[in-house]
Amino acid sequence: MTLNTFRNVLFSALFMVISTMGFANEDTENPENEKFDAKEMILHHVKDAHEFHIMDINDKPVSIPLPIILYTDNGLVTFMSSEFHHDDSGQHIVEKNGMKFVKLHEKIYQLDGDAEAVAFDEEHHPTNASKPYDLSITRNVFMMWVSVFVLLLIFVTAARSYRKSEDNMPKGVAGFIEPLVVFVRDEIAKPMIGEHRYKKYMPYLLTIFFFIWINNIFGLIPIFNGANVSGNIAFTFTLALFTFIITTLVGNKNYWKHIFWMPGVPVPMKIFLMPIEIIGMFVKPISLMIRLFANITAGHVIILALMSLIFVFKSVAIAPVSIAFSLFITVIEIIVTAIQAYIFTILSALYFGMATEEEHH
Repeated sequence: MTLNTFRNVLFSALFMVISTMGFANEDTENPENEKFDAKEMILHHVKDAHEFHIMDINDKPVSIPLPIILYTDNGLVTFMSSEFHHDDSGQHIVEKNGMKFVKLHEKIYQLDGDAEAVAFDEEHHPTNASKPYDLSITRNVFMMWVSVFVLLLIFVTAARSYRKSEDNMPKGVAGFIEPLVVFVRDEIAKPMIGEHRYKKYMPYLLTIFFFIWINNIFGLIPIFNGANVSGNIAFTFTLALFTFIITTLVGNKNYWKHIFWMPGVPVPMKIFLMPIEIIGMFVKPISLMIRLFANITAGHVIILALMSLIFVFKSVAIAPVSIAFSLFITVIEIIVTAIQAYIFTILSALYFGMATEEEHH
């Protein structure tokens, strides 16, 4: 690992320590207050939100607001998330177009009628508020847009480099991108799908490989550390759904025969295998979804849990141990960002290859 890489990793770890300090301020300065809640801090960093929370300075949150877009029975309502004044408990009311809105656990509710506060049942569910259609630009959505912009910038720049090159040799960004594209083609698409069928799947395979990888990398950048895009189950579900749809649509006669009426086995066994194979059709994309979600989320949770030990034990002596282990996990996370993109891509290619494989005689 180069010196610059080590500095970046160290800065990332130290930034996370600073980010968690806001959750520990009350406990260290006022012992009578509630204790530091590691679970709350970890969930706060991992889950999606309507703003980028950077850190707390003197108990004052420092964050970057994002636009909130709500579709209600009375039409579209828009405002910035800063109008909630960082309140996530449902206490602060934002009035827009004669309607009242509150934010509760990163979910926005519209108060009913003349209600002045949120009422809760025994399970702490709102009883006098309903959820409008939330079309807001959350931090995960914002970072997905950023990743799309970065990918377009990289590949457009690479394409222009080839266009300007007289000897058709990759230079600059193209010199970095070409080996990765060749890797996806020669090590993933061709072996999994086949020499004669891989080309039409290359655009999709390259897209998911770079899209997942870029978003995983953004999740490790300190200022974007809360944007846990690949750790969002909706994100991984959508990617897995695309793989499932393509696999289903391109499946040939031989593929469906192996699912509904397995050739070469006795009829009783065919009847037994058919429901298993049908279930397997849905298990494959589900495993894709859960694998990416669980691995990325686990890395963030482990790092934040190690940082929390400093405030749980209320001792500076534990800081070197926590930072050292966090650095180690962060280095592993850097490798995992590429590995998870590779695994998702190669399994998608494998499913395409299984769906298009010709019958062997």
